[in-house]
Amino acid sequence: MAYSELVKNFDKIRAYMREFYVYGFKSRTEYDAKSARSYDDERRRIESWLGDYMRFTQTAEGKNVFLSVDNRVSQHNPFYKAWKAKSFTDRDITLHFIIFDILHDASVKMTLKEIIGVIDRDYLASFEEPMSLDESTVRKKLKEYIEEGLLLTEKEGRQVYYRRTEMTDLSSVQDALDYFSEAAPCGVVGSYLLDRLAADESIFSFKHHYITGTLDSDVMALLFDAMSKKSCVTVRNLNRRENEPKELQLVPLKIYISTQNGRQYLLAYREDLDRISSYRLDYLSAVRIGAVCEQFDALRATLCELEKHMWGVNCRLHAKHLEHVEFVVRVGGDEAFIVQRLAREKRCGMVEQIDETHYRFTAEVFDTMEMVPWIRTFISRITQFNFSNRTVENKLRDDLEWMYRMYGIDGGDEA
Repeated sequence: MAYSELVKNFDKIRAYMREFYVYGFKSRTEYDAKSARSYDDERRRIESWLGDYMRFTQTAEGKNVFLSVDNRVSQHNPFYKAWKAKSFTDRDITLHFIIFDILHDASVKMTLKEIIGVIDRDYLASFEEPMSLDESTVRKKLKEYIEEGLLLTEKEGRQVYYRRTEMTDLSSVQDALDYFSEAAPCGVVGSYLLDRLAADESIFSFKHHYITGTLDSDVMALLFDAMSKKSCVTVRNLNRRENEPKELQLVPLKIYISTQNGRQYLLAYREDLDRISSYRLDYLSAVRIGAVCEQFDALRATLCELEKHMWGVNCRLHAKHLEHVEFVVRVGGDEAFIVQRLAREKRCGMVEQIDETHYRFTAEVFDTMEMVPWIRTFISRITQFNFSNRTVENKLRDDLEWMYRMYGIDGGDEA
């Protein structure tokens, strides 16, 4: 079968792209989830979209391929190209251009029979072997475009007329589209809108540009839709410790996106466990929206209360005890930016000044371990820390001792 870059099932492409580019590109011999031929086909398909960003290295295990994106040069997320490669039949694409050629302007409106008549007379009659399109095929295609918002219907008496929707001038919001297509959730929507403009170069560049989240845009959009309807969902969740995904019934409450690594999480209530848990969006698939959840507002309000003690995405619905976190930092006279950073990044914590050079941070959280990476960024300034979770505190102390020994300064800096 001839290779084609078009795709029918995006979940399949999503799985390959995630395996290759998000978790690390594997060589042909290392990838054993599918056949070698499937690997080659999918690699070529992805390369047709991302060829300008692909690099190769030769190792003892073979040739490895990886993605390299320079934010100084690449202004738009290259992964959006994957969403714009859709499969279609010859008849699909023919009918698409014929319909929009007939309804070339919003002022042109026709009935179904009139459209079919024009197709037969002006578009198909000149073929040596006359072609025809049955009424059902054209009606289904028109219905599809109505659902997509490309066409409108107007009823006059017993006649139903079809016409194009009015085109919107987007030139005045190009800068907004440039920004939010790269920074906002489901930014691929903005990318589609930008395709309608003869866009100049973007005025924005991003120091931290988390591009791989776009692979989960369809999952995120369905979850947002479910939340707006206050509905339950059924999803397939791939646990890292299991080979096969597990089907779960959830009540989606909020989407969290990490500003540190761009990872996206769903906070959802699971009735069979009676708890609110976090689920990585890149592990979710096959989202189906179900019935309305009568307790949605109450569950959302509960989550808002839990957020008062959440540092990341871990929470405990029926927690009896919180974990106390406290540390003191030393701030020089010309280092007001440290205090500003503490105030800006404290989340659910509190910052208080002890004296002219020392500030104390305190928080009551569900999970101290989530805070450790952030706390480590103040290591050179921390003079004291005290955690109620002694396991985490001892682990941090051990890490510091190991670092001191590695640098040959046993016991730390006396000053």
